[in-house]
This record gives sequence, structure tokens and C-alpha cells, in this order.
Amino acid sequence: MRASTFRRLLNLWPPFLFNSIHLRLLAEDWSEARVTLKLRPWNRNYVRTQFGGNLFAMTDPFWMLLVMHRLGEDYYVWDKAAEIDFVAPGRGDVHAHFRVTPPMLDELREAAADGSKVLRWFETDVIGDDGEVVARVRKQLYVRLKPRLRPSTHHADVPRG
Repeated sequence: MRASTFRRLLNLWPPFLFNSIHLRLLAEDWSEARVTLKLRPWNRNYVRTQFGGNLFAMTDPFWMLLVMHRLGEDYYVWDKAAEIDFVAPGRGDVHAHFRVTPPMLDELREAAADGSKVLRWFETDVIGDDGEVVARVRKQLYVRLKPRLRPSTHHADVPRG
């Protein structure tokens, strides 16, 4: 699926649509994404700031999606763990930017080349319109070559019976 089509569909996905989360940019090569969470009366918390669950939801799928598409079909890519640190109240709209660089991908490919599972943390700041950091989100991804591409554990000189 083209990134532009996926962006449109994700913006209609109920958890994003009904919580005012908008994927503003998804690069056609899947290297970058920009997301905005608008503060609305129906998505704020009791003290009228951004609801923490929405701050996390706006960041949730993007590292996995970007890495998955950039690495291609030869790898499994899954979310493994996540952390969020609420730094300051989000009193207005907030934004997050995700960018997968060639060195990140090279590191993952190299670490997974022997067939091992790779666990790597990715970090994103959620920034308010005023430039203040509202939250810091960390996502750990699991990356592994698919079985058909893993180096064989059998030696060619294994006796045949």
C-alpha cells in the first residue's frame, strides 16, 4: 500500500479520528512521520490538559510501521515494550516527529544478520505548540530475520544416515 493511502486510512481509524489525532505527514519512502494531537473538549482530562492515553496513542504505531516498511518483508518487526514520561501539561495541540535514518537501519540489519532477535529502543518527544516538551516516549522494537533467511545451524558435513 502506498504511504499516502495508508495516511488517509489511518486518519479515519476510529482511535485516531475520535481523539483528534492526525497523521500529517507519512513520507512515501516510509522514512518519516509527523503526527498532531489537537486538544478538544472531548479528549482532554479532568484538569483540561491533554489526556495521557492520547499522548501515548498518538505515538504508538509509528516506530514499528516505519521500521517495518523500511526493512522490508525479510524481517519481523514487532512492538516489544514502551515507556512514557509526562514532562509538562499539554495545554494545547501537541506534535510528534519520527524519522528512521539509514544508519538506524544498517545497525538493525547488522545486528539481525546472524538470525538473532534484536531489541532496540527508539525515542520521541511530544512537543507543544509553544515548543515545550510535554512527554518523552520510548518504544522498544523486536526485529528478526524471517526463518527462511536465517543462517543455517546445520553443517554441510553432518553425516547422513
